[in-house]
Amino acid sequence: MLAIFLKTLPFFALIALGYGAGRTRFFTPEATAYLTKFVFWFALSAMLFNFAANLSLAQVFDPRFIAAYLLGTGAVYLIATGAGLARGLSVAECAVEAQVAVIGNVGFLGIPMFVLLLGPASAGPMLMVLATDLIVFSSLIVILITGSRDGRVTWRTLRTVGLGLLGNPMIVSIVLGIAWSSTGRDLWPPVAEFMAILGAAATPGALFAIGASLAGKSAERLSVAGWLSFCKLVLHPAAVALTALVILPVADPFAATVMISAAALPVAGNVYMLAQHYGVAPQRVSAAILVSTAVSIVTVSVVIGLLAGGT
Repeated sequence: MLAIFLKTLPFFALIALGYGAGRTRFFTPEATAYLTKFVFWFALSAMLFNFAANLSLAQVFDPRFIAAYLLGTGAVYLIATGAGLARGLSVAECAVEAQVAVIGNVGFLGIPMFVLLLGPASAGPMLMVLATDLIVFSSLIVILITGSRDGRVTWRTLRTVGLGLLGNPMIVSIVLGIAWSSTGRDLWPPVAEFMAILGAAATPGALFAIGASLAGKSAERLSVAGWLSFCKLVLHPAAVALTALVILPVADPFAATVMISAAALPVAGNVYMLAQHYGVAPQRVSAAILVSTAVSIVTVSVVIGLLAGGT
């Protein structure tokens, strides 16, 4: 367990470095926004394309894997939604809180960290988790918020969802990588080298950007943030473990390990972007991101350590 913690420590140290730069204003919010944009549109996209281009379709599309992840994640989504409704929240607020409870920082934190911790074989399962989060749950929150405001789900809502998916560079890079992989050809060496160099910037850039963005987050409403962080860091991996190991056992134990570890990641920053865009509880999301990221320094190591020991 200590060995795993020491291996994860450099990743969180990079986040802490970014946080310090943001808090001291050495890195301004504008600089953080541009660094995030560079990582999101260029470096991370190159990394995801490289991974997908070197994997077969079977490695990035396993129906049983996806079903197990959806079942466990859906259960926690419903728990968080029910808790919100019991507190008298609106449908839009419940949708945001449920998103916080199940969407982890897979792109910026999970993939770079797990590929180094668990090896390149973790890329396929991580891409499946990322794609499922983006296609299913990122679409669901838009449908619920806009549908609750309009009183119904319109074709305009579905069009917005579709365009959002088509314009997401992470989805596009994964699809293009899989498409290239299906040709059975290697990338032209200069192109492969270009992608490798650009993709290498994703890990330090993403981790630093996470920290710098956290510097602007508030820790208000800690009771709610604590509950949502508990859902994300404890209930989510526990539910996914139950489905992936017992209810719908995944054939590959290593893939199950990666899936459960991914479920243990802290709340993703894009949930805050959605909450801010729709004007639904952004401070609540901000606090949950801050609390879950801080606590995950320990919990992620514990989950990976337990699973690694079991496999």
